[in-house]
Order: sequence, then C-alpha cells, then structure tokens
Amino acid sequence: MTNQTISAAFVTAIEAAWSSIQKHNTDVPEVIVTIGGGSGTGGLKLGHFAADRWVNGEQNIHELFVGGEGLQRGGRGVMGTLLHEAAHGAARERGVKDTSRQGRYHNKRFQSIGEEFGLTLEHDSKIGWSVTSVPDATATKYKLDIARLDKVLVAYRLADISGLQGGRTSNNNGASAICSCGRKIRVSNTVFELGEIVCGVCSTPFQKESDQES
Repeated sequence: MTNQTISAAFVTAIEAAWSSIQKHNTDVPEVIVTIGGGSGTGGLKLGHFAADRWVNGEQNIHELFVGGEGLQRGGRGVMGTLLHEAAHGAARERGVKDTSRQGRYHNKRFQSIGEEFGLTLEHDSKIGWSVTSVPDATATKYKLDIARLDKVLVAYRLADISGLQGGRTSNNNGASAICSCGRKIRVSNTVFELGEIVCGVCSTPFQKESDQES
C-alpha cells in the first residue's frame, strides 16, 4: 500500500464503520471524516465530533475527527472511538446536553447514550464518563468493520511529545495512564516517553488519562 492510498483506505474504512453504526442507530448523523494530529497541550485527542463544521451548498455537515496517533490501537480501539463520537452525534440530534466544561466533561446523559451504543464507560474525575472500551459483545456485533479497520491500519502518527506536556520535553510529575480495558498505571514521564507500555490483558498501549475522546 503506497503513501497515497494509505490515507484513502483509512477514510474509506472509517466511513464504512460509521455507516454500520448508523444502521444500528438511526439518529446518528452524516459526517465528513478528517484525520490529523491529535496531540496538543490538553493531552492526546483520539476523536472529536464537531457539529456544523462543513458547508455543502446551503447544508451544514458535521465533522468526525480521528486522531492519527490513536490508529495504533487497531480496529477495536478505533471502533470504540467511532462509537463514542457517534454517541455525541446522536445526543445532538436528540437535543441532549451530554457534556459541560466546554465539552470536556461527559455527564450521565452521555454515559446512558454511550452504553446504549454498546460501549463500556468508566468515570474520570476530570473528563467524566469518557474512558471508553469496547466489550466483547459489541466487538462481535461490529466484527466485519473491526476486521476491515485492522486490515488498513498499517500506519499511525507519532505524538508531539512537547505538545502533550505543554511545551516541555520532560518533567518529574509522573503520568497516570489507562488502557482500553480500563486498567490504570502510574509511571514517571521519562519512562512513559521511552516507548509504548502495552497492557497484557487487552494488548493495547497505555495512554495518559486525559488522552480520551471528546
């Protein structure tokens, strides 16, 4: 697969997975998919649903952003991101206020919709019910989409470490990190920056606790 077709394959598989989510949840809206860097001063953004960001004639279209750094989690992890953002989209269509604090804190209403969409959501004191994982039943439901994603996710974006740490290359405060199945660890930032720390249960890399979807 050439560099020119990698991004096209990403988008095609993500759009197909989104269509599958729509078939099971009729109030999930249409979106335009964008892929880019998710690392910044607020942590690592795996995904984001942004309402009315694109214009097609007289019609506004929502945006689905997928962070390139999170693609290394594989099809199941990315499917979790898509379901998470689809839940945000459905909340908007239903007129439900599912977040506060400029969209960072996910409330109980989001938890309810996310669980309706088949996600397992855990609570974090800073971002609310946003810590997302895909249980086996949901993975089975979307197994064809997950397999398609796994096939095309042959590359991922490296995180901007300086952006993740507010412009500093390292510090001694330590990092609290979580994997897709919800296990948590705390390590020094120096150790965290050396390379991936992979969970022995779900086989996904640990990510800083603020590195969740929005």
